[in-house]
Amino acid sequence: MKFGYFCNTTNWSHKPYNQLLDETKEITTFCDENNWDSIWYTEHHFNHEGMESCTNPLMMGVDAAARTKQIRIGQACNVITFHNPIRLAEDIALLDQLSGGRVDVGIGRGIYGREAINMNKEADLKDQAKNFRLFEESLTIMKKAWTEEFFSHKGEFYTYPSPNFVWQHDMSPPSEKFLDTKTNEIKKISIVPKPKQSPHPPIWQVVDGARSIEWAAQNGLSTIMWIPTVKALRKRFEIYRDAKSEAENRDVPLGEGISLVRDMFVAETMEEAEKMAGEHIINYMKWVCHWRGLGNHMDPGEELPETKHKLDLLNYDFLHKRNLLFGTPEYVVNKINELKSELNLQNLQVWSNFPGIDHKACMRSIKLFNDEVIPKINLDSSNIEKAS
Repeated sequence: MKFGYFCNTTNWSHKPYNQLLDETKEITTFCDENNWDSIWYTEHHFNHEGMESCTNPLMMGVDAAARTKQIRIGQACNVITFHNPIRLAEDIALLDQLSGGRVDVGIGRGIYGREAINMNKEADLKDQAKNFRLFEESLTIMKKAWTEEFFSHKGEFYTYPSPNFVWQHDMSPPSEKFLDTKTNEIKKISIVPKPKQSPHPPIWQVVDGARSIEWAAQNGLSTIMWIPTVKALRKRFEIYRDAKSEAENRDVPLGEGISLVRDMFVAETMEEAEKMAGEHIINYMKWVCHWRGLGNHMDPGEELPETKHKLDLLNYDFLHKRNLLFGTPEYVVNKINELKSELNLQNLQVWSNFPGIDHKACMRSIKLFNDEVIPKINLDSSNIEKAS
């Protein structure tokens, strides 16, 4: 199994931002030095509350590339509907070059209306159909920019190159590759640099609903999932497997092309894990579930009892049994083995720096996971491989 760290940087206590960055750098360096497979930074905007405090995962990735040697550097995710797709394609390609080809590209459509409407009015989440068309067109342009020497595009939101622009320069020899040599009108453009990885870095889409899962599989994208229970994930994994199998005309194994994010806090005892981190993960889930309730935490067909408020059931016991890797190393090993046996999970991202968590406690949890969990999971995998 491959292990990554989901570095959703938070600042609930409003510490100085340089301190927050130093703590993030410590996590990054630790994961690299201990041979974790990947680290993933997030993108959120206008979050004065402190729940999600990283605005630019690519800039975080540049810093990571400079201070690490082997770890892959991902974004979970770039909200591509917020950005000019050519500029984003250039920035990702540059990071891929700077890192020596260690980039994984995470993409998404955005989940917070406050961000979307202010970053790009065309991305307004109140119009989901339009938001999806913008997402699809942006990704199409990015792929063209990475894979074609010179490219053009004409769509609903973007036209490249800009029409009727005449280019003539003595040091730029006319070429039919990008120019109408009779009129000198630019017909195609090219980004510099191209990515180091060919034809482009791996692309992972953050997905939730069946439509997004199917679309990702049909379009050759890997996927990142997060909250659901094992039973609910099973259905999502099967949707992805079936759509990918049909699209690629082969029998795709369950679990291929999927990375799962799980909230993790490892401690010496079960009680200590709850005491040190339970309140903090509850606060974060209250933030996330404010809009959509507890539906993503439910098993298929499950009906929750009626309550006065939609989050009245949201407590530690409710979450823990459903999707938290909180507890002793032995407990967490068993929960990961369940994910492996039920879902054939191949890629796991874990997160411990929740809003309000003490950084030393966070690092202690990561180190326990590194020392007491990962070796046992990988040892189990090695024994299985030898036995087969």
